Amino acid sequence: MNAVHPGMKVILFGATGMVGQGVLRECLIDPGVERVLAVVRSPTGGQHAKLREIVHGDFTDFAAIESQLTGYHACFFCLGVSSLGMDAERYRHLTYDITMAAATTLARLNPAMVFTYVTGRGTDSTEQGSRMWARVKGKTENDLLKLPFKAAYMFRPAGIQPLHGVRSKTGWVQAIYVVAAPLLSWLTRIAPGYMTTSEQLGRAMIKVARDGYAKPVLESEDINRIKG
Repeated sequence: MNAVHPGMKVILFGATGMVGQGVLRECLIDPGVERVLAVVRSPTGGQHAKLREIVHGDFTDFAAIESQLTGYHACFFCLGVSSLGMDAERYRHLTYDITMAAATTLARLNPAMVFTYVTGRGTDSTEQGSRMWARVKGKTENDLLKLPFKAAYMFRPAGIQPLHGVRSKTGWVQAIYVVAAPLLSWLTRIAPGYMTTSEQLGRAMIKVARDGYAKPVLESEDINRIKG
């Protein structure tokens, strides 16, 4: 695959979440990323010469902001919710419907775009397994790969250690990360199939958007193997 334009312009969804915070940081410090447009429901509070934000309320309909979504080389889609305590219909809406609404719009506006979607280890590509969340993620991946992008990549990290001030918005989750930091660092080194870092994930996503990858679905081992 041909490399993406060196002055890469990126659209980011999920900039306030833990994964999105990490990806945003890496984009802002990467000299090859020229501009980042964060599409958010509420302002991130971040200030940077490369960063622009669009505050948008309805993530199932982007018609009102379409004119601002053209001319981009890559999209990093990092929106995600936990399925804990959530009924199947609500989870499908927040996972599948919103992702496909954004991706379908972007594929039409930017056919030369590389679309990168963060799912998770255990995603069910058959859409037939017993775990609801894994089936929904699998359908989302499968349908994204059918869209007419230049390329699409599904990133399936397992555990992610937040670095460089990246924080979980869920208080008890953040507390666990703080306490477990030494253990997570150790696991990242000895068990790359089960743990990566927010920095490595962000670097790998930028590298794959820029240079491509041999397969469309990247597991944790693949993510950790990429040198950005």
